[in-house]
Order: sequence, then C-alpha cells, then structure tokens
Amino acid sequence: MTALRDADGWFKSSASGGQGECVEVNTATTEWVGVRDSKLGAGSPVLAFSRDQWRAALTAL
Repeated sequence: MTALRDADGWFKSSASGGQGECVEVNTATTEWVGVRDSKLGAGSPVLAFSRDQWRAALTAL
C-alpha cells in the first residue's frame, strides 16, 4: 500500500471544519481507495478499501 500512501490526490470534504477532525480520501489508484486521518497527514496510517468495498460503505450510509 506504499503506492497509495504516497500517491497525490488526497482530499477532504469541503464541508469539513477547521479543527482538523476529518478524514482524507484518495481515489487516485484504479484498484484501491485510501482513507487517513487529516491531523496526521502523510504520517497517518492508511486504511485501504477495494473499490467495491468503498462503494458498499458509501451505499450503506
């Protein structure tokens, strides 16, 4: 998952507050979606989800 962790393209919701209590998402790779803690930025561990897992999680919300 190093490629995902180091990939450009991390973003967070434009609706997030300025307190740094957000997650960042990266959809830059074709196979995986990464989620990390915005407070830690590049030093954060990355949770990796397949595209199907990510789609299912968003659908469940």
